[in-house]
Amino acid sequence: MNTHEPQARSSTFGRMQTRLADINDALPIVDIYNHEIETGVATFDLVARTLDEQRLWLRERSGVYPCIVAENKDKILGWACLSAYKPRAAYATSVENSVYVHPDHQGKGVGNLLLRELVVLANEHGFHSIFARITGNNESSIQLHSKHGFQVVGVEREVGRKFGRWLDVTIMQRLSTEQPIP
Repeated sequence: MNTHEPQARSSTFGRMQTRLADINDALPIVDIYNHEIETGVATFDLVARTLDEQRLWLRERSGVYPCIVAENKDKILGWACLSAYKPRAAYATSVENSVYVHPDHQGKGVGNLLLRELVVLANEHGFHSIFARITGNNESSIQLHSKHGFQVVGVEREVGRKFGRWLDVTIMQRLSTEQPIP
């Protein structure tokens, strides 16, 4: 696994572009994430993050576990990151991805742009396996991940409880040896 710092980079699609997140992105990132905590099931977090907690989280996202943002005219439309899959050393070549899009920009290609860039970053950093843990029946996330070469490898039944209901988690996986990045 390559542990060098990524070079400054950006990827564009139409008027949107991605770039590595920085500490100044903490407020829009926490706003998008807290909206999902309070209204959705894409995260099992139950308590909103503070801005200070988000800044600390961002400081931990560098090197092989980057956070990226999608923006248009300096407005953050969504964010995504790679995280360690498991803490044991043998899992070091695997990562988990997270993709969150502002509710006003869902269905407009933001998630596609973010996930495409995450797959590129994971490959550049030498990761062999990328996992996605998708809550409930989030068909749009399942379709997005399928488009990028992820396959369903399992379902964890009733592993979380939020808003008074039990939630399943669909596990999807993409191996670096699989199809090229779309």
